[in-house]
Amino acid sequence: MILLGVFAHPDDECTVAGGVFVRHGGQSILVSCTNGEFGDDVGGVKPGAPGHDPVRVAATRRAELDAACGRLGVSVIERLGYHDSGMPGWDAFTDQTVFSAVAVESVALRVRALVDRYRPDVVVTHNADAAHEHVDHRHAARATALAVEGLPTTLYFGATGAVRFRELMEALAHNGIHRPPADVDRRRGLELIESRITTRVALGPAVVDKRAALFEHASQLGSSLAAQLTAEQYEAVFGTETFIRVQGEWGL
Repeated sequence: MILLGVFAHPDDECTVAGGVFVRHGGQSILVSCTNGEFGDDVGGVKPGAPGHDPVRVAATRRAELDAACGRLGVSVIERLGYHDSGMPGWDAFTDQTVFSAVAVESVALRVRALVDRYRPDVVVTHNADAAHEHVDHRHAARATALAVEGLPTTLYFGATGAVRFRELMEALAHNGIHRPPADVDRRRGLELIESRITTRVALGPAVVDKRAALFEHASQLGSSLAAQLTAEQYEAVFGTETFIRVQGEWGL
């Protein structure tokens, strides 16, 4: 089986399907849509704050992605080179050159070219229908779905539902990290995702490499909730990856 993953930013591959890549062990291709320019800079400096350099952040995150993919056993990294969109409300978010402003059809053509080149049996990406996801995640997923539409390729959306969310919040609270409760719309969205999950992959020992790959993204760990868990907690919360099969018949 040939596996191809399409993700918005460096480190998304670990969160969505890191364990699947480790368990796969065969030919695998990772497509990174952006270089994550609006991640944290050296010392945890946030985008827009004095000292934040998007060019430096991009270079750091490219190197971190290389290291993480080594942990995951990824055969090939393809970088589309779009600019991270940042978050709604930021000045750069309205810039027409950022990833989310690029026509989805244009992105889909580039993803389709890679699908035609590598001919994957299975493609994994973000959840296009998750309203709480980052806008770049949804954009990458929609472009990917369009790219493989009508092909025999099996497509999976990564799916974080209500159960995983609750387990993560409980583990964080145990560590003294208390997050605001999800509002009604977020809870309903998570419950809907939970009801649509078709595929659960028990990672077994692969969860250790999944976590190690996450920690290769060292510059972003300060913003990572998963990184605030102990190894034991991480394995309990993230030891199973969950997906929604959108089309096709191949398993993971």
